[in-house]
Amino acid sequence: MNLYSRKQRWKLVLALAALAIVGASLWYSNRIVNKVRQEERRKVELWAEAVRNRAQLVNYTDSLFHRLREEERKRVELWADAQVHLASDDVNDLSFYLKVVSDNTTIPVIITDEKGRPTASRNLDPHIERDPDSLLAAVGRMDAAHEPIPIVLFGDHKQYLHYTDSRIVTELQQVMDNIIRSFISETVMNTAAVPVIYTDSTHTRVIEHSNIEMETIADSAALQARIALMAQANPPIEVSLAGRGRNYIFYEESRVITQLRYFPYVQFGIIGLFLLVSYALFSLFRNAEQNQVWVGMAKETAHQLGTPLSSLMAWMELLKENGADGAAVEEMRKDVERLEVITERFSKIGSNPELTPTPVHTAIRDTVQYLKPRLPGRVEIEVAPPNEAGLKVPLNRALFSWVLENLIRNAVDAMEGQGHIRISGERSGNEVHVDVSDTGKGIPAGKLKTVFRPGYTTKKRGWGLGLSLTKRIIEQYHQGKIYVKHSAPGKGTTFRITLKA
Repeated sequence: MNLYSRKQRWKLVLALAALAIVGASLWYSNRIVNKVRQEERRKVELWAEAVRNRAQLVNYTDSLFHRLREEERKRVELWADAQVHLASDDVNDLSFYLKVVSDNTTIPVIITDEKGRPTASRNLDPHIERDPDSLLAAVGRMDAAHEPIPIVLFGDHKQYLHYTDSRIVTELQQVMDNIIRSFISETVMNTAAVPVIYTDSTHTRVIEHSNIEMETIADSAALQARIALMAQANPPIEVSLAGRGRNYIFYEESRVITQLRYFPYVQFGIIGLFLLVSYALFSLFRNAEQNQVWVGMAKETAHQLGTPLSSLMAWMELLKENGADGAAVEEMRKDVERLEVITERFSKIGSNPELTPTPVHTAIRDTVQYLKPRLPGRVEIEVAPPNEAGLKVPLNRALFSWVLENLIRNAVDAMEGQGHIRISGERSGNEVHVDVSDTGKGIPAGKLKTVFRPGYTTKKRGWGLGLSLTKRIIEQYHQGKIYVKHSAPGKGTTFRITLKA
């Protein structure tokens, strides 16, 4: 297993471990949130039951209040009956009726004739009794509150008794209104952080609310949408209050529960972002260190090659003077020149090489002519003519030749020393494509994106740096692209180099 495969396996193991940790954390967090949600729902249910009980208490108090008002009317009717008996000619004992009349010290009453003119009054403010206009106004207010009681005197003569609630009943009414208002306010406020909307029977008029944005309350459409969501989350509490009909209390989970529910995801998102940024920074620093190592090794290699190259050149001259075989000396000269080219390549690593417009076909042909004698005899190399004569590309010939050598040697290894290699160059718009095709064993689909990674190799011996260096030369130094155009197992592979024309 090569270095890259081990690296991929460790990445997979670490990713699975991270997913397991995140999953366990989310499960535990959701468990805590569910416990808090259940506890809050239990409290809300207790609150809802208390609301119903208090509403029943308010309604019972209101019924007692109505019974008291009915008792007052009965007293007024008895007082009117006593007035009739006192005004009649019956001279029987009138002490009972006198007592009834005299005992009314709380209920304000006014007696008027058939034409509505006040004839008597009791328990009114003195300034009203002295002012006829105020007295008539009081009669109007009394009739608006209670229907007047007719008093039949004799024959067709009638009087009418007008009355209003006593001060005790009026004060009780005020207390009752305060109780209802207090009930509504306390019902809403006692929900603490739970969002609550208290509406009338139509669900359109908001009587009270808590923990709801004012923008929502002011916007009728947003309000109805929020009420609908609350009704889906929890059935509304129906409250019937005296004089107000049916009201409804809508509520939902508190913001704390919502925040707790999404907190783990936000937390892991922040942690993930931090790890992503950290990984990017460490990768940047690691690549910078790798670049320094690449440059250092390349320059050291060029330096180490310089001394033996100088010696080889001197030995060649000596052999030539001593009458050595001219053909052998010539081949040695070619190899020495090749070593000089290699030394030049390594010396250019880490610096900005000079790019010169060069016929791409010429650069390909020269590289192939050098490699042909040094490749297995069963390997055929074909250089296809370009579709445009004199097609030039900004190149550094030494580095571009290195790229072609790496691709050709990899193709020879993939074909196991027997097969056909075809190299072609063509122009397409503002780009020039150079394709290197072989009839080798191909690249598995799962490895197409990893062949250019440092350390990737299918050989038993090798560092797996050839294609990585090729990619660096094309993309960084020539501002081009190199990729696997297509590959099929058992049919071969085509690498494509794309450069600017």
